[in-house]
Amino acid sequence: MLSARSLYREILDNDYAFRLFCSIAASGEAQGGWENGRIAALVPEAQRELAPKISRHGADEDKHGRIFSALLHRRGLHPLPVPPEADYTMLLERAGIGLAHVRLLGDEPLTEQDIVTYLSHSRVTEQRASEQMAMLTKYFGDHPDVGKAVRMISHDEDNHLSYCHEELLRLAREGHGRTIQRILHECSLAEIRIYRDVSLAVTAHMGRILGWGRTKAVLLRLGIHATYGYERFGGRRRMVTLAMPKRRDAMGGPAPAASEAA
Repeated sequence: MLSARSLYREILDNDYAFRLFCSIAASGEAQGGWENGRIAALVPEAQRELAPKISRHGADEDKHGRIFSALLHRRGLHPLPVPPEADYTMLLERAGIGLAHVRLLGDEPLTEQDIVTYLSHSRVTEQRASEQMAMLTKYFGDHPDVGKAVRMISHDEDNHLSYCHEELLRLAREGHGRTIQRILHECSLAEIRIYRDVSLAVTAHMGRILGWGRTKAVLLRLGIHATYGYERFGGRRRMVTLAMPKRRDAMGGPAPAASEAA
């Protein structure tokens, strides 16, 4: 039976496929950790109260990267280079999603508009991360090897999404509402396209590793395109709405250590 659970089980049970999956995940999380760390260091004075939360966000992402690396180490595996066509975070950056790295490498403080842009982009990408980790938790939350890790990461991603909602609503009340909605719509359109392309690339790599037949590969590609169509013509609304989260001040306090999950 062709299902998300069975596909992820194949990846989990194959060392080379697992290496690729964890390598892609670890690289993306590490990149997110660096970006958030730089943004925290460059927060403008008017938004300084956000700096500890952004720093916590970056620490969480760093922790997730270490967790995926630890999962590889536990199986005696080493990370693989991430194929460029499967590098979600790099492709997002190239498409202008998130603040430009050339800006983050400098020392000039960000503007309030930069913070609005950063949080709007994060609201979209954290929606994706939260949903992906919720799915992995549903399928493998009780798995003896990866269960604890996926549960912790899923909890963190939910916190990140809650934080984005709460802070964007605050900024909307301060007069940035129309800008936030414009950025959310622009970003969501770019993200769903990149997610489709990365999904196709990862599926192609996994198909070669796991020996998927033509019929299975075609069905998976059709499913990815169908998901994109659904998101393009309505499904992405979940990425652009704002609502006060049940978890308030989700990013207050220090990040738990990666050793608690790995």
